[in-house]
Amino acid sequence: MANEHASPLDELSVGEVARRTGLAVSAIHFYEAKGLIRSHRSAGNQRRYPREVLRRVSIIKVAQRTGMPLKTIREAFKALPAERTPTVADWAKLSSLWKAELERRIDRLTRLRDHLTDCIGCGCLSVKGCPLHNPWDRLAEQGAGPRLLDPD
Repeated sequence: MANEHASPLDELSVGEVARRTGLAVSAIHFYEAKGLIRSHRSAGNQRRYPREVLRRVSIIKVAQRTGMPLKTIREAFKALPAERTPTVADWAKLSSLWKAELERRIDRLTRLRDHLTDCIGCGCLSVKGCPLHNPWDRLAEQGAGPRLLDPD
């Protein structure tokens, strides 16, 4: 992501990136360590980030707010040509892919909410408390844990 022909005015220090994005410096370093953003070292051995890093960090923050794991975000960024800064078209593609995952999560959370006070299919309550959800404790054959709410 470093541009050899960029002027110092086109580059940001880690502190400037943190200030502009509202993140802690440690978060910027963490994102870099996870391969989500890149910097290069100045002649004085200080990290310098291209201005485009602000868009990447914004996308990371939005994706994280929707529950996307950093691994998923990193893989999405790797799919971009030459790891370039995401464009509006890239965002449309990324967000449509992530939308399907969000729909699955919403479905799972809705099931959890709707059955939170019911039997969770763990086997300990299913025979006496959940004859409609798990008659004769059939779910115990599938293993331990909340079989009805977490079918994965």
